[in-house]
Amino acid sequence: MRFVPRFTDGQEFPHSLGKIVCIGRNYADHAKELDNPIPTEPLLFIKPATSAVRLDEPLEPPFSRGEVHYEAELALLIGERLTHATSDEAERAIVGIGLALDLTLRDVQTRLKEKGHPWEIAKSFDGACPLSDFLPLSRVPNWNALTFELEIDGELRQHGEGADMLFPVPTLVAEMSRHFTLEPGDVVITGTPEGVGELPRGAKLRLTLTGGLEVTAQVVE
Repeated sequence: MRFVPRFTDGQEFPHSLGKIVCIGRNYADHAKELDNPIPTEPLLFIKPATSAVRLDEPLEPPFSRGEVHYEAELALLIGERLTHATSDEAERAIVGIGLALDLTLRDVQTRLKEKGHPWEIAKSFDGACPLSDFLPLSRVPNWNALTFELEIDGELRQHGEGADMLFPVPTLVAEMSRHFTLEPGDVVITGTPEGVGELPRGAKLRLTLTGGLEVTAQVVE
């Protein structure tokens, strides 16, 4: 069954989820914590629609394949076709804001990186992108003022602020559209702040976003 993005009022978006376009190392402190260089241009990759699951349903990561790491991110729902867009065009095409987990098979990714191989299988497996519902946008928000947080079993693990992104939302979405045409139903996830780590079995997650979005998730044992 195709994943259909949904708004917080329960209304379904009129298009199924297409692709999920992602950026790595969009927060300097996160790049440093993984001992990675701070990028000078966006490091982009794609997760397929089959990697998406609902964040408010039980999460079943493939723990048998090694450590699964969590990365909380701001998610954007695209409502218009974008190709070689300007920042203003990109901003106007965003119709919803939500939250995502970019789940990563860290042991698998490390082995692939050491061999110089692509690491899609560490980032794009089934269930690798839990997504929340989306707050509908009636107007363009102040991107710099947006904050989001992830708590695991009541402990704050990640706190992200739009002002700390290396590549701000309008610039980032415009740049993505120069490489990959964005279609209605595509989702953009915008990078994770510092604090990533191993996702515990059986953990209870709570994610919040300014504007009133709150979602809880349960990881299977």
